[in-house]
Amino acid sequence: MFKEIAPEKVQEMLEEGSVNVVDIRDPGSYSAGHIPTAVSVSDSTVQQFIESAEKEKPLVVCCYHGISSQGAAEYFSENGFNEVYSMTGGYSAWPH
Repeated sequence: MFKEIAPEKVQEMLEEGSVNVVDIRDPGSYSAGHIPTAVSVSDSTVQQFIESAEKEKPLVVCCYHGISSQGAAEYFSENGFNEVYSMTGGYSAWPH
């Protein structure tokens, strides 16, 4: 089960170093701009990420507008991550 989280809260957690962020947008969009420390995860890299990530650390999933990240957050939750969030509004809501 995942929860929704506001971009401002994600920013606070990043400043504390207490969260991992995955960006599920396409590589071009990720390259054009992304949340600091966010890891780009795609269908071809998701399994590797799951195997190597710290599952005890909170995980925030970011997409374009906060819709696709909900399904991805559920997937990560089902694959052993203890605390998973979908970022409300996606990268478009991130304070640039």
